[in-house]
Amino acid sequence: MKKIYRIDVDCANCANKMEDAANKTPGVKNAVVNFMTLKMNVEFDEGADCKEVMKSVLANCKKVEDDCEIYI
Repeated sequence: MKKIYRIDVDCANCANKMEDAANKTPGVKNAVVNFMTLKMNVEFDEGADCKEVMKSVLANCKKVEDDCEIYI
């Protein structure tokens, strides 16, 4: 399953850090952050609970960029 989320991030470098953190999160097959559109495209692993995975993604992103936000 693929979903698109609106994000709030200050710079392109921060967006790259968020993308890396999201891709390291269990349950995420692939994540791509577009700083220009402030969107995160997430493809989930088969059978993953999207809401629970996104809570983990947000927590991991906040570890690398504490003022970022993902609108789940």
